[in-house]
Amino acid sequence: MDKIEEICRKRKLAHQKLLAADSKVYRAFLDMEAAAYADGALAKKHKELIAVGISVVMDCESCMQWHIDEAAKSGASRQEVLEAVEVGIEMGGGRATVSARFALDVMEKVFGS
Repeated sequence: MDKIEEICRKRKLAHQKLLAADSKVYRAFLDMEAAAYADGALAKKHKELIAVGISVVMDCESCMQWHIDEAAKSGASRQEVLEAVEVGIEMGGGRATVSARFALDVMEKVFGS
């Protein structure tokens, strides 16, 4: 199993465990997430692209995987995701280029080579 698939597997497992535990905090987080990414003045696609850039700056691999996948599902193109990654590189400086390497791997998995 590759790193990206392992991240997905672990996230899904934790999601199920938190739901089974009836975590009120996690439920509130899911509600907040739904509200934050709902179409409004900005479309979900654009919000996901913002999250991609932030994920690169934060060096959150799980975040990058999730938001790149969600951006693609929301209609973002490979080029749009790449530009969001590039904004993250600029905002995070040199350290963010290391994070961007993982984002590029996820993009290959989502969009192909």
